[in-house]
Amino acid sequence: MMNQPVREEVVIILDFLPHGYPFDTRPMHQKTPIVQALGKNHFTLLELVPKKEVFLQPYEEVYIGEGKRDKIHHIIGRLDMGKLTQTAKMEVEAVLKDVVEKNESRFVEFFNKAGPINTRRHQIELLPGVGKKHMWEIIEIRKEQEFKDLADIKKRVKLMPDPKKTIIKRIIMELNNEDKYKLFSGV
Repeated sequence: MMNQPVREEVVIILDFLPHGYPFDTRPMHQKTPIVQALGKNHFTLLELVPKKEVFLQPYEEVYIGEGKRDKIHHIIGRLDMGKLTQTAKMEVEAVLKDVVEKNESRFVEFFNKAGPINTRRHQIELLPGVGKKHMWEIIEIRKEQEFKDLADIKKRVKLMPDPKKTIIKRIIMELNNEDKYKLFSGV
């Protein structure tokens, strides 16, 4: 069975270019407005074309799923981090922080349920700043009682890097394709 590509239903606007890209050399009347956005569930970076007369703000959440879209005309496709505008690059971390805070239980569940990838590596070890020692400590502590929230992880795991910052760093690594394993993006 083939895996279906993940589809985003809602995106968060990173940058809105009402006159298209500055490096686009076509005459003004041929340029189309461009939106750079981050998918809310799978953290997919997307390039979109808004409907005419629509003006979008950074951090705005916009529906792009099947059926009627109010603000987006069509999806051009996926984007690499390197293709983001300077503004969009600066917004990624803040948007991710907001998404992690609003969906904290999803990330706490990762700490409670993460398992081995193979005989040598564990999903928890893929988090930046978390090595074997922290991994084993997390596994032992969660056996006694599952973590309630990110603050609980920080409190119960000695010298653990800030879990929220660690998750954000990991998602950015995945967006930069720094690792073949995807814990949060595209899943």
